[in-house]
Amino acid sequence: MVELKNEILKLLKEDARRGPDLIATMLNVEQADVIRAIDEMEKDHVIVKYAAVVNWSKVSEEKVTALIEVQITPERGRGFEGIAERIYLYPQVKSVYLMSGDYDLLVEVEGSTLRDVASFVSNKLSPIDSVLSTKTFFILKKYKQDGIIFEEHEDDHRLPISP
Repeated sequence: MVELKNEILKLLKEDARRGPDLIATMLNVEQADVIRAIDEMEKDHVIVKYAAVVNWSKVSEEKVTALIEVQITPERGRGFEGIAERIYLYPQVKSVYLMSGDYDLLVEVEGSTLRDVASFVSNKLSPIDSVLSTKTFFILKKYKQDGIIFEEHEDDHRLPISP
Protein backbone atom coordinates (compact mmCIF):
# COMPACT_ATOMS: atom_id res chain seq x y z
CA MET A 1 0.00 0.00 0.00
CA VAL A 2 2.91 2.35 0.70
CA GLU A 3 4.19 1.93 -2.84
CA LEU A 4 0.72 2.63 -4.27
CA LYS A 5 0.40 5.77 -2.15
CA ASN A 6 3.79 7.04 -3.33
CA GLU A 7 2.83 6.50 -6.97
CA ILE A 8 -0.50 8.28 -6.42
CA LEU A 9 1.31 11.21 -4.79
CA LYS A 10 3.69 11.51 -7.73
CA LEU A 11 0.80 11.60 -10.19
CA LEU A 12 -1.18 14.14 -8.16
CA LYS A 13 1.88 16.35 -7.68
CA GLU A 14 2.34 16.36 -11.44
CA ASP A 15 -1.35 17.20 -12.05
CA ALA A 16 -3.79 17.50 -9.15
CA ARG A 17 -6.76 17.44 -11.56
CA ARG A 18 -6.31 13.74 -12.20
CA GLY A 19 -9.27 11.78 -10.88
CA PRO A 20 -9.19 8.38 -9.17
CA ASP A 21 -10.43 6.70 -12.35
CA LEU A 22 -7.53 8.03 -14.44
CA ILE A 23 -4.98 7.30 -11.69
CA ALA A 24 -6.29 3.73 -11.38
CA THR A 25 -5.92 3.26 -15.13
CA MET A 26 -2.42 4.75 -15.16
CA LEU A 27 -1.29 2.50 -12.30
CA ASN A 28 -3.25 -0.56 -13.43
CA VAL A 29 -5.04 -0.92 -10.07
CA GLU A 30 -8.65 -0.87 -8.88
CA GLN A 31 -10.30 2.55 -8.61
CA ALA A 32 -11.57 1.66 -5.11
CA ASP A 33 -7.96 1.15 -3.96
CA VAL A 34 -7.00 4.58 -5.28
CA ILE A 35 -9.99 6.24 -3.59
CA ARG A 36 -9.19 4.49 -0.29
CA ALA A 37 -5.51 5.49 -0.48
CA ILE A 38 -6.33 9.14 -1.27
CA ASP A 39 -8.88 9.27 1.59
CA GLU A 40 -6.30 7.89 4.03
CA MET A 41 -3.64 10.36 2.89
CA GLU A 42 -6.07 13.28 3.23
CA LYS A 43 -7.06 12.17 6.76
CA ASP A 44 -3.37 11.73 7.73
CA HIS A 45 -2.53 15.18 6.29
CA VAL A 46 -0.11 13.67 3.81
CA ILE A 47 -2.20 15.40 1.14
CA VAL A 48 -2.78 18.83 2.65
CA LYS A 49 -4.23 20.76 -0.28
CA TYR A 50 -4.80 20.60 -4.02
CA ALA A 51 -3.50 23.74 -5.69
CA ALA A 52 -2.75 25.28 -9.06
CA VAL A 53 0.65 26.71 -9.94
CA VAL A 54 -0.05 30.19 -11.32
CA ASN A 55 2.27 32.29 -13.45
CA TRP A 56 1.22 35.64 -11.97
CA SER A 57 3.26 37.57 -14.54
CA LYS A 58 0.62 36.55 -17.13
CA VAL A 59 -2.24 37.94 -15.03
CA SER A 60 -3.21 41.58 -14.62
CA GLU A 61 -3.04 41.30 -10.82
CA GLU A 62 0.61 41.90 -10.00
CA LYS A 63 2.13 40.43 -6.87
CA VAL A 64 5.45 41.17 -5.25
CA THR A 65 7.21 38.21 -3.67
CA ALA A 66 10.17 38.44 -1.33
CA LEU A 67 12.38 35.88 0.38
CA ILE A 68 13.53 37.01 3.80
CA GLU A 69 16.43 35.47 5.68
CA VAL A 70 15.73 35.74 9.40
CA GLN A 71 18.21 35.19 12.23
CA ILE A 72 16.50 34.43 15.52
CA THR A 73 17.25 33.44 19.09
CA PRO A 74 15.48 30.17 19.87
CA GLU A 75 13.01 30.21 22.77
CA ARG A 76 13.79 28.20 25.87
CA GLY A 77 11.83 24.95 25.79
CA ARG A 78 10.32 25.53 22.32
CA GLY A 79 13.35 26.24 20.17
CA PHE A 80 12.40 27.71 16.79
CA GLU A 81 8.81 26.40 16.79
CA GLY A 82 7.12 29.27 18.66
CA ILE A 83 8.75 32.00 16.60
CA ALA A 84 8.10 30.17 13.33
CA GLU A 85 4.43 29.79 14.33
CA ARG A 86 4.15 33.46 15.22
CA ILE A 87 5.57 34.37 11.80
CA TYR A 88 3.58 31.90 9.66
CA LEU A 89 0.26 33.08 11.11
CA TYR A 90 0.54 36.41 9.26
CA PRO A 91 -1.55 36.31 6.06
CA GLN A 92 1.27 37.86 3.98
CA VAL A 93 3.52 34.88 4.79
CA LYS A 94 3.30 32.13 2.18
CA SER A 95 6.07 29.80 3.43
CA VAL A 96 8.45 29.44 6.38
CA TYR A 97 11.41 27.08 6.37
CA LEU A 98 13.89 26.19 9.14
CA MET A 99 17.32 26.37 7.51
CA SER A 100 20.90 25.40 8.20
CA GLY A 101 23.63 27.94 7.56
CA ASP A 102 23.99 31.64 8.29
CA TYR A 103 20.32 32.26 9.07
CA ASP A 104 17.61 30.28 10.85
CA LEU A 105 14.37 30.86 8.94
CA LEU A 106 13.60 31.56 5.29
CA VAL A 107 10.29 33.38 5.00
CA GLU A 108 8.41 33.86 1.72
CA VAL A 109 6.14 36.91 1.77
CA GLU A 110 3.67 38.24 -0.82
CA GLY A 111 2.32 41.75 -1.13
CA SER A 112 0.73 43.96 -3.73
CA THR A 113 3.67 46.42 -3.77
CA LEU A 114 7.30 46.63 -2.64
CA ARG A 115 6.12 49.04 0.03
CA ASP A 116 3.67 46.45 1.40
CA VAL A 117 6.43 43.89 1.82
CA ALA A 118 8.84 46.46 3.29
CA SER A 119 6.15 47.57 5.74
CA PHE A 120 5.56 43.97 6.81
CA VAL A 121 9.28 43.46 7.46
CA SER A 122 9.73 46.70 9.40
CA ASN A 123 6.42 46.74 11.32
CA LYS A 124 5.63 43.06 11.91
CA LEU A 125 8.67 40.83 11.45
CA SER A 126 11.62 42.86 12.75
CA PRO A 127 9.95 43.94 16.03
CA ILE A 128 9.50 40.31 17.20
CA ASP A 129 11.70 39.99 20.30
CA SER A 130 13.59 36.90 19.15
CA VAL A 131 14.39 38.30 15.69
CA LEU A 132 18.02 39.37 15.55
CA SER A 133 18.24 40.39 11.89
CA THR A 134 16.51 40.15 8.53
CA LYS A 135 17.75 40.29 4.96
CA THR A 136 15.13 40.77 2.22
CA PHE A 137 15.45 39.64 -1.39
CA PHE A 138 12.73 40.62 -3.87
CA ILE A 139 11.96 38.10 -6.59
CA LEU A 140 12.18 39.88 -9.93
CA LYS A 141 11.11 37.01 -12.18
CA LYS A 142 10.20 33.36 -11.71
CA TYR A 143 11.55 31.02 -14.33
CA LYS A 144 10.57 27.73 -12.72
CA GLN A 145 8.46 26.77 -9.71
CA ASP A 146 7.56 23.33 -8.36
CA GLY A 147 9.21 21.73 -11.39
CA ILE A 148 7.16 23.79 -13.86
CA ILE A 149 8.96 26.08 -16.32
CA PHE A 150 7.07 29.35 -16.82
CA GLU A 151 8.73 30.65 -19.96
CA GLU A 152 8.15 28.84 -23.22
CA HIS A 153 11.47 27.74 -24.64
CA GLU A 154 11.93 28.40 -28.33
CA ASP A 155 14.14 25.88 -30.08
CA ASP A 156 16.95 27.19 -32.25
CA HIS A 157 16.02 26.29 -35.84
CA ARG A 158 19.09 27.76 -37.49
CA LEU A 159 21.15 25.52 -39.70
CA PRO A 160 24.51 24.60 -38.23
CA ILE A 161 27.52 25.95 -40.14
CA SER A 162 30.84 24.22 -39.88
CA PRO A 163 34.16 25.12 -41.53
